[in-house]
Amino acid sequence: MPATTDILLKQVSATTVQIDYRTPIKFGGRVVNDVVLLNVAVEVETHDGKRATGEGSMPIGNVWAWPSNNVSADESFAAMKTFGLRVAQSANECQTAGHPIEITHQFATSYDGLAKDVIVEHALGEPMPTLAQMVAASPFEAAIHDAFGKVHDQNSYDLLGADYCNADLSQFLNDDFRGEYLDAYTLRSPKPSMPLYHLVGALDPLAEGDISTRINDGLPETLGEWILADGLTHLKIKLNGEDLDWDVERVANIEMVSQQAQAKRNCQEWFYSLDFNEKCENVQYILDFLARLQEQSASALERVQYIEQPTHRDLRANPENRMHEAAQIKPVVIDESLVDFETLLLAREQGYSGVALKACKGQTEALLMGAAAQKYNLFLCVQDLTCVGRSFLHSASLAARIPTVAAIEGNGRQYCPAGNEGWNQQFPGMFNISTGTVQTSELAGHGLGY
Repeated sequence: MPATTDILLKQVSATTVQIDYRTPIKFGGRVVNDVVLLNVAVEVETHDGKRATGEGSMPIGNVWAWPSNNVSADESFAAMKTFGLRVAQSANECQTAGHPIEITHQFATSYDGLAKDVIVEHALGEPMPTLAQMVAASPFEAAIHDAFGKVHDQNSYDLLGADYCNADLSQFLNDDFRGEYLDAYTLRSPKPSMPLYHLVGALDPLAEGDISTRINDGLPETLGEWILADGLTHLKIKLNGEDLDWDVERVANIEMVSQQAQAKRNCQEWFYSLDFNEKCENVQYILDFLARLQEQSASALERVQYIEQPTHRDLRANPENRMHEAAQIKPVVIDESLVDFETLLLAREQGYSGVALKACKGQTEALLMGAAAQKYNLFLCVQDLTCVGRSFLHSASLAARIPTVAAIEGNGRQYCPAGNEGWNQQFPGMFNISTGTVQTSELAGHGLGY
């Protein structure tokens, strides 16, 4: 019997806004200079006629979600934008009533068809990847979850149990989850604060000598300056994956700069994560890197919390890239590879010991994969897509509600501070950083907390 708290979508709208970056970011051999946000609003109605509107926002991260040798960045961006707007348009015809998990899970079965229409419309020579579809649809999903909480005057994370859901997790995952609901894998209150992972991009200056011309906009410009200004204790390091000497030297130099800056703060403990953005040819590259780093900077290796997606995202096409040996040294997590429950299970088989959750893959998918990761004792982290404003708050609320996530990534303040204007006044503890942490206690409002 359907729950009396079920909702029906009444009106869905979407707009986009473009914002220039303060400085470019380089990852996976690609450089990005701006962001286009897809903003979605969803009005919902309960059985008794009560209405509320939820909102979602996410960068159209085509460079990350759709790397291609056949489709240009401009073409993939245009197609993802069209797809995201088409999802919102077609959702106005959705007649499925239920919990947001059920509505979004059912509606996602239409994404492939919509994507095929977009590919024909844009005359592109390859299908739209599942990951690209998920990213473009994610603000729509966020808006539904946000609206569900608002229409019931509660936080959405408090509406994930049997009293609100019509089906248990076995309907979305497998029989290991029979009789379980997402309330067992999420917190009823956000963690009060969380360490912030600061990105050290491949183009980012570490010290004064790395700067040719200063921006002089009042924000820090070198890694050392950022550490001192924001009290940073967690650094995410973008690496090459195709140049072992450069990668080892880069981490060793970051360790040296960090030691100097942290000494001024009298800080004894800080951490790194390493992101190769799929560029490593095989697992041997990782093993060689770790061995070389141990020789050159053992203290840097000791600080590494996890390694992210070192080899190609297509796990089925590259079964030889098994991570068992590397994962015995440091947790190795999938990111781009994780598009459904099946890829999570496959990653476990191939030796990955953790997963990276992203709000840009959809709120429903992130919650389900977070539950699965906890069930199977996998390392968990939450990362963003250079999210700004509402999209960063969405990502942060996700991290703050999943018990085993220890820190949150947030680099929008570095590369696109203009996208946080206004939001930094509403949520000062989330955007004004001085102790290396974000005050996630601010995300306890109705809806998704923002």
